[in-house]
Amino acid sequence: MIVAALQAEARSGDLAHNVATAARLVRQAEARVAVLPEAFLTGYDAAAFATPPTLATLSGPVLDPLRAAAAATGTTVVASAALARAAGRRTLSAIVVEPDGTVAAPYDKQHLDGDEPTWFVAGDHLATLTVDGRVLGLSICRDGSIPSHAAAAAAAGATVYLASVAYFPGGARRLDVTYAARALDHGLHVVVAGLTGRCGPHTFIGGSAVYAPDSTALVRLGDEEGVAVAEILG
Repeated sequence: MIVAALQAEARSGDLAHNVATAARLVRQAEARVAVLPEAFLTGYDAAAFATPPTLATLSGPVLDPLRAAAAATGTTVVASAALARAAGRRTLSAIVVEPDGTVAAPYDKQHLDGDEPTWFVAGDHLATLTVDGRVLGLSICRDGSIPSHAAAAAAAGATVYLASVAYFPGGARRLDVTYAARALDHGLHVVVAGLTGRCGPHTFIGGSAVYAPDSTALVRLGDEEGVAVAEILG
């Protein structure tokens, strides 16, 4: 299985721009599974968090370029967005786009960080995907810093751990140690997609990588836009 972590800058609240960027990177990677950074579709800042889209919106024409890219490459895309849910709730969610064009939001970030609790409610359940017979665990940023989260994914049968993240300056070492440890703890391949550049008032450091089960980084990016592609064997 070819997997890819897609890394780019997101524009706050600019769904069309961010979707177009995601679609371009999916076509570039030509992977079976591709992961985008935390809140990439909406952007990660207060302005984007204040007025997030609904799943119905993301299931409409706005995601058509990403659907087309997924269909053309046969890629299951794991994106991420701030999402408006029922009863006024907001979540930081995984948005899965399948090659057949279906869109789902199967997972909400369980371990909120910083000022995120001001905007969002935490998810209450683990989620996995199955692609070509492989079980893939879903995580969003701080989830990966909680060892029990990856442990639960492994217990559910996951052999690959997909992480959408957004790390601030000074966090590069923590990012590397965290996801190398998750790989080694449970014998998982770990795919980490990091937000980079500026979004609103924030700067992000990228750091996308794919880790082997022995914690070796098979491929790693700095803070540049790009795709980190690796093959998972066995």
